[in-house]
Amino acid sequence: MLHHKDHFHGSDLEKIQQIYGIKKEEITSFSANVNPLGVSPLLRETLTNHIDAITTYPDREYLSLRKCIAEYVGTDYENIIMGNGSTELISLFIQILHPKKALIVGPTYSEYEREIALGGGASLYYPLKETQDFALDAADFTAQLNESIDLVVICNPNNPTSGAIPRRTMRKILDVCKQNDIYVMADETYVEFAPNDQEITSIPLTAYYNNIFILRGTSKFFAAPGLRLGYAVTGNRDLVKSINTRKNPWTINSLAVIAGEIMFRDSSYITQTRELISTERSRIYERFSKDSRFKAYPPSANFMLVRILDDSLTSGELFDRAIRQKMMIRDCSTFPFLDNKYIRFCFMQPQMNDQLADCLLS
Repeated sequence: MLHHKDHFHGSDLEKIQQIYGIKKEEITSFSANVNPLGVSPLLRETLTNHIDAITTYPDREYLSLRKCIAEYVGTDYENIIMGNGSTELISLFIQILHPKKALIVGPTYSEYEREIALGGGASLYYPLKETQDFALDAADFTAQLNESIDLVVICNPNNPTSGAIPRRTMRKILDVCKQNDIYVMADETYVEFAPNDQEITSIPLTAYYNNIFILRGTSKFFAAPGLRLGYAVTGNRDLVKSINTRKNPWTINSLAVIAGEIMFRDSSYITQTRELISTERSRIYERFSKDSRFKAYPPSANFMLVRILDDSLTSGELFDRAIRQKMMIRDCSTFPFLDNKYIRFCFMQPQMNDQLADCLLS
């Protein structure tokens, strides 16, 4: 297991307040990767008008919500599994699959390795190469796959590199995994932010492959991390049954059910989000690409990984510079295979993006 250093998570504003003496309400978090539009007005109004829903239990099958999600992602509702955030679904999946050996594409989110370890398994990493802008070399990657591996874990688009793997490549990976009896867990938390999300998502592949488990949620794109509304998609009905049998009933509360049925049909909010992120992603990427002291990697999600080329600067120093101006970025030295020359930040509203860029590029 790789050693993971302590770091400030995007939700650790209380720690920042304690250390820097800045009120957490005054901090703009470029580290949490949450939609800068915040909760949609339609969702806010709907939840306010349906507060009495907490007086009753939700449907333990979540049939209406699952049908709504199925329509949103383009699959059968029987392929949908609800969870209390994607974290619960990762845990349940690992408990059932019980992999002895997993291969994780990294650098990436540390929770995968943690859950595999809690289940008694071991994790190996396939490191993405900086020389290739952290893009996956599919031919080289599939050459590493063999029958000793039980599980492959891929975050797509990946956190923190913001790179994405197209579905046609995922299909090749699934073919090799199928030949070697390997399951694939694909985390698509950020796929809705991608400009070509319909060419990236692996959900259509669940109609042909029973060895893929796809994680989705509402924390980032719908700006609702506190709602803890996650879901998974798989075409493996035996796996669906196993997870539903093992998980506790009513892990999704009544308000979250109402919220979900509004979110996935809120076309105005979805369109507005995609347009904002698309515009700001291109604009801020171009701005950093023009500065010789930095290397920005092409982003697909709502955040960008940047390498510091200036020998006199470190990620810790830039974190400190930004937080003193009440802006929180991610010091990426804590990720496997990265060091104190990498930072990550998400795209916010234009004025805030300019303020951060002015701070970091000064």
